[in-house]
Amino acid sequence: MAHYSDLDAGIAGASYSAPVVPAASAGAYEIFFKRVLDILLVLLAAPFVVPVVLGLGLIVRRDGGAAFYCQPRIGRGGKVFRLWKLRSMVVDADRKLEAYLCGNPLARAEWDETQKLKEDPRITAAGRLIRKTSLDELPQLWNVLRGEMSLVGPRPAPPREVSEYDLWHRRRLSMKPGITGLWQVTARRSGDFDDRAQLDLSYIDRWSLWLDLKILARTVPAALEGR
Repeated sequence: MAHYSDLDAGIAGASYSAPVVPAASAGAYEIFFKRVLDILLVLLAAPFVVPVVLGLGLIVRRDGGAAFYCQPRIGRGGKVFRLWKLRSMVVDADRKLEAYLCGNPLARAEWDETQKLKEDPRITAAGRLIRKTSLDELPQLWNVLRGEMSLVGPRPAPPREVSEYDLWHRRRLSMKPGITGLWQVTARRSGDFDDRAQLDLSYIDRWSLWLDLKILARTVPAALEGR
């Protein structure tokens, strides 16, 4: 079993020890067809997405840093995987964040509560654009193709967040995390974790291929509008 230090280092293939409540709404055949839908849509999108990702990668690299970065996330059944994104933050972002929080008590309180900052000093100019349009998420199609994620599912959580889950939160680990999901297209700006978790569990309970298609259809305009 991996320790937290291993998880933070991005060791993939390990497992997280929190108990998982199985999803009652999705059987083996349904999960199989969900996987088929994921692969089909990713392959259809690839000729359009790959040139966009490569072009954005060149823009991101103008500050001398890497085009992509990965972080450990907890997937279905507690398995750890590396989630990929286009880099939207400055080089050495963790050190800059800690220095900023040390000198700003209000920002520290905001970070401790939500693990996010409305005014994040780490985000680059290009990063603001790709985050607003969610283009930084496009490399996660590779995670979908590898079977670590689905196009639609609960939000992929980092190890430290999972370590603080209440028992009812853990059912989020019963399905593969998604690039998009119910909470992203309905309450993305909500800062309350329990509200977002409830939407993820509502998705698990109501899951169907038709629901996935509806969420995907709502994701496109939400991303274009910066929501």
